Amino acid sequence: MKGMNEQVRQVVRERMKEQGITHERLAELTGIQRPNVTRLLTGQSGTIPDNWQKVLDALGLKLVAQSREGQP
Repeated sequence: MKGMNEQVRQVVRERMKEQGITHERLAELTGIQRPNVTRLLTGQSGTIPDNWQKVLDALGLKLVAQSREGQP
């Protein structure tokens, strides 16, 4: 089973593909430098701390990325 960090990255990558958004475009939309966007999407940085995963697991919760109402 994939860890939460990889699940989040995968959902983001899938959404980017659906919307035709490149790393460069995501950088423009977020104000994050393109190399940092790549680091986030490949797991080289920006991980969700293990302690948060432990808290969610203990409470039977999971982090879910979901579309905002009215947005693609």
